[in-house]
Amino acid sequence: MKWYLKVLRQYADFNGRARRKEYWMFVLFNIVFALVAMFFDNILGLTVAELPYGVFYFAYVLAVFIPGLAAAVRRLHDIGRSGWMILIGLIPIIGGIWLLVLMVTEGTSGENKYGSDPKATFALEI
Repeated sequence: MKWYLKVLRQYADFNGRARRKEYWMFVLFNIVFALVAMFFDNILGLTVAELPYGVFYFAYVLAVFIPGLAAAVRRLHDIGRSGWMILIGLIPIIGGIWLLVLMVTEGTSGENKYGSDPKATFALEI
């Protein structure tokens, strides 16, 4: 949960680097909270037409769109790629697969042009 809150605290911070753990824990909690929002939409009858989601889901997705985008950009920075590489996901099928491969790739050790190694910084905090 601390990784999810860390991403939310860095709401629109597109600078620096994000570890794999930070990014994927954010994705995990994001999916869980989106499912909970979808559940409440269905229970309260707030769904849109025949779709399984509604007001709560759309509000949640809108609230975490910028932090999620910032976390993805910082994740790409960790592997030494430009944040603009996120746009590769717009290429049908292959773009999404390649973006997934980039997101699971281990970050560069040591400092790169986007900042210091977040693993080394995290180790110093403990």
